[in-house]
Amino acid sequence: MELRLQVEIFALLLLAAFLSAVIGLDRERNDHRAGLRTHMLVGIGACLFTILSRLAFPAGDPARIAAQVVSGIGFLGAGAILKQEDEIHGLTTAASIWITAAVGMAAGAGAWFLALATTVLIWIVLVVIRRFEDKKPDEPADDQSP
Repeated sequence: MELRLQVEIFALLLLAAFLSAVIGLDRERNDHRAGLRTHMLVGIGACLFTILSRLAFPAGDPARIAAQVVSGIGFLGAGAILKQEDEIHGLTTAASIWITAAVGMAAGAGAWFLALATTVLIWIVLVVIRRFEDKKPDEPADDQSP
């Protein structure tokens, strides 16, 4: 693989790391176990898998690897969901892990604007929309992982 191409790929990996950090920072600030590092690793991994599916297997079907990333991340996100008595915790964290993989895949596909715009939307949902949620003072948020 040419050095120039490897440098371009590394730039996409850095973009995925940065955008995933923006998403994970909210989870980290709110003391969720799946925080900054988890989101960054998911985004970087999804980016690299997407790049490899395009470049390493040109005769193959790149959608096969993408489908496996989606289902694999679903399994990882399921580990963030906990049921305690009658309450479910971690749904938003699981969803943020899942969408972080999609951002990484967009970066890996070279759709940097789409990855950036999606990260802005995710940030709005996680940070801005949270302020409008109707929560009872004694009730924990439904997205809080222990």
